[in-house]
Amino acid sequence: MPTTDQTGPRRMVAALGTVALATAAVLATTLPAEAINTYNSAPAPERTEVGALVVQWDDDADPATPDRVDWMCSGTMVDRDTFLTAAHCTSDWAPGARFYVSLDQDVQAALDSAKSAHPADPAAVAAAVAVEGTAHTDQAYPGPASDPHDIAVVQLPARAVAARWTFTPATLPTAGRLDALGPQGLNATSFLVAGYGTQEAERGPGGQTHPGGGVRLKAPVGFDALNPAWVRLAMTAPQGNGGACYGDSGGPDFATLDGRLTLVATTITGDGPCYATNVAYRLDTPSARTFLSPFVTLP
Repeated sequence: MPTTDQTGPRRMVAALGTVALATAAVLATTLPAEAINTYNSAPAPERTEVGALVVQWDDDADPATPDRVDWMCSGTMVDRDTFLTAAHCTSDWAPGARFYVSLDQDVQAALDSAKSAHPADPAAVAAAVAVEGTAHTDQAYPGPASDPHDIAVVQLPARAVAARWTFTPATLPTAGRLDALGPQGLNATSFLVAGYGTQEAERGPGGQTHPGGGVRLKAPVGFDALNPAWVRLAMTAPQGNGGACYGDSGGPDFATLDGRLTLVATTITGDGPCYATNVAYRLDTPSARTFLSPFVTLP
């Protein structure tokens, strides 16, 4: 089981769906990821703006061998051609990695079917399940724990996306929106996390595992704390909360503000077993807004 860095993003990716344990070992120092717990969660077919980041990549640095195609993180369409995710999801890949986005409800099933239909043809597999785009990662990533600049977008051909999926882009927050709520307002705000990640830790003969993943789920979360770059959200089951886990990195954390679901943060890290806290990167800060402004019209 990968370890958790409580002061910054997780530097690993769990074995997701059919991703081999060897793959997880290769990425253990490079890619973090999070996911939705089973408790107090539900499928999210209506959250059509929430998608999965699919990556075509070489797992042994030998260009003569077939590449892999796997979903790795979550994210959100914030306009017709911009998919918002985390910088740790688009960084530290071997040369030649290609990035795709799928808005399917069950991405893992789509990948399994495509791999059966197109054996040893990773490009065909990726094209069958997702639309290819160009990743843009915050150049200041990785920054300090106080603000790691853990934010990225994938620019997509809008017509290709519209030809495959129908969605309404997420609403981004105005500058300083969470600060303006104040402690009382934050405690009274409803938060919702969504993504494709795995489930909370289960104990078995071989130790802890994180089953599931690849299906879009949602769960309520509660407010815990606000920091200059972070909002910390409680995932405690007794209070009716669910939460994020491995594979949900880059995925949305929504807040209901003035009666409207608003994308206020993206999932980055949390506790290792995925039981307690979702630590999410705020989108209403000057840092996040400066990065996003060339790609999307900000409110």
